[in-house]
Amino acid sequence: MGFRKEEMKKNIFKKNPMQSKTPKEWLGSLVLYALAAIAFVGLIVWANHDRPVYKSSDTSGVEYEVARVNRVLEDNVTVDETSDGLWRGSMELEVQILSGRYKGDYAVTTNYFSALYNVRVKEGDKLSVRIDTTGEGTYQVSVYNYYRVPQMIACVVVFALLLILIGGKKGAKSVVGLVFTVISILFILLPLSLKGYSSLAVTLLLILICNFFCFYLIDGIKVKTVVASVGSLCGVLAGALFAQIAMAAMHATTYQMDEAETLILITSSTKLHLGDLFLCGILIACMGAVMDVSMSITSAVTELHEVNPNMTAKELFRSGMNIGRDAMGTMSNTLILAFAGNSFNMLLMIYSYGVSFQQLMNTDFVAIEIIRSAAGSVGIVCTVPIVAFIASEVYGKRKQK
Repeated sequence: MGFRKEEMKKNIFKKNPMQSKTPKEWLGSLVLYALAAIAFVGLIVWANHDRPVYKSSDTSGVEYEVARVNRVLEDNVTVDETSDGLWRGSMELEVQILSGRYKGDYAVTTNYFSALYNVRVKEGDKLSVRIDTTGEGTYQVSVYNYYRVPQMIACVVVFALLLILIGGKKGAKSVVGLVFTVISILFILLPLSLKGYSSLAVTLLLILICNFFCFYLIDGIKVKTVVASVGSLCGVLAGALFAQIAMAAMHATTYQMDEAETLILITSSTKLHLGDLFLCGILIACMGAVMDVSMSITSAVTELHEVNPNMTAKELFRSGMNIGRDAMGTMSNTLILAFAGNSFNMLLMIYSYGVSFQQLMNTDFVAIEIIRSAAGSVGIVCTVPIVAFIASEVYGKRKQK
């Protein structure tokens, strides 16, 4: 099997189609992008219109607002050397409320310190406070936690800048894709679920849209992006099917999750359906890892085809599987380690109590986490042959006998 130099040069030095667009084509693209943006914004507005929202009354309710420490009236805090240097005692604070209906008011509150609550502040610091309204114009203020919003924004900005600096133009497009995905989940999936729409159907639709949008940002509308999108969607569905079977076999449902009690209370004031929420979470978790594997294999098969267009579908499939097998081990390992890392404190607590193996394996917590991790791994494993097969059939040429 020899390489054709002329074909290689043609593939390597071929002109970017975006550079050869006429002004009329550019205008058409801009109009299309504008219409897509208007449709997306319209969908967000429609999803959030009349969605159920908790509102406090004039005489009751709990709100969490931002406040600033105006003065430290009394400081009775000491360091507890026996518990990793945590603070003990209390502080008397005068705070000014900076947000909400009591904005501008001053209040005096006692900040108590314990092993679980250690919010050490000084004059001028911002903090998150809880405001309990007990009557018309009557309320109590208590310290809730540190005000972390600026630090959170800084972390996100640093991540985005690193992605752009190292990834260049494609890194910037990845940031846009990530923002699009987060907005879709927060402002489309969540409100529509609260309004009674099928969480599973909306999740599947958003996964399809987010897959295609993120791949389109990276490489435009090409055969490669379509193959990667279809392959990743098939991989996510494979993981979801496995999760559904495992849930039925283990009798695990949304009602066994830690948040079940709170979600049941929410259903009393919304049209939320709990049945599919567990599966929706698995679909969303699968999506990121599966997209990575799908695009990696598709890109590899595409490059092999461009370097040697005479490779048959069978040869491309074999190469795609060889590359995919390497990705299987690392990505599946990542999901299992992510589970262990997220559950480390819980596992340590269970281990310290000397819980027997039988008891541990039959807890709802372990069953749920095993289903999550296994479903994600199954999604990755199934994505490899699916994407390798689709890509090889699309790009491969059968040898002439």
